Amino acid sequence: MSETSQRRIVIGDVHGQYEGLMTLLGAIAPGSNDRLYFLGDLIDRGPQSAQVVDFVKKNNYPCLLGNHEQMLLNVLTGGSASTSAMQAWLYSGGQATIASYQEATIPQEHIEWFTSLPTYIDLGDVWLTHAGIDPFIPLHEQTAEQFCWIREEFHSMEKPYFPNKLIIIGHTITFTFPGVNPGQLAQGKGWLGIDTGAYHPRSGWLTALDVTNQLVHQVNVFKKCVRTLPLKDAIATIDPDEIKGTRRNKQRA
Repeated sequence: MSETSQRRIVIGDVHGQYEGLMTLLGAIAPGSNDRLYFLGDLIDRGPQSAQVVDFVKKNNYPCLLGNHEQMLLNVLTGGSASTSAMQAWLYSGGQATIASYQEATIPQEHIEWFTSLPTYIDLGDVWLTHAGIDPFIPLHEQTAEQFCWIREEFHSMEKPYFPNKLIIIGHTITFTFPGVNPGQLAQGKGWLGIDTGAYHPRSGWLTALDVTNQLVHQVNVFKKCVRTLPLKDAIATIDPDEIKGTRRNKQRA
């Protein structure tokens, strides 16, 4: 299969899996003309968050603000950090991030870098954000709360938010959608989810999407294996009604 020389490659939630990321990039072998983009959630849960952040920052790869980076900032830059904010971050894997830094101290340059991260990147035909977008709110009114945290309202959209842009997201592990197996990508109305749960024991797959050539590159951080699939063979399509039904069931519980 021939590939275009200049690729746009989008990488899902890494969550501290530095060795897995290096293996994945070794398989992709990005060249100087290629453009790599990270969807956020570089940190927490995995063992090497500091190394992941250092790598992405030093290489000047565009990276989005994820909800885990936002939780860290809530604790470190919120003046008098509340106990609840600290507990929320630690519960969500923050302890692993702290442990990954020398002397458990996050350097100021990393904190400033987190603060500078955008909430979305518009590539013309492709629109990148961490979690999604509220389908009921105009774009200019949306905030980091929507871009970093939204789930069901976005996933259950009946029609694409943009008529001519594919939204690519991370944030929600794809196998948590009805009918999606570990490692598969989730496709909804105008969006594509590529967080395949690199840290999760049920999955272990870290995903990079070559948008240009419609290829999916993956590494399993537990099984130490890599694979490349045509995008069409890696996707499971989501029924918005099933997402709404899941939400109704949760509300009744």
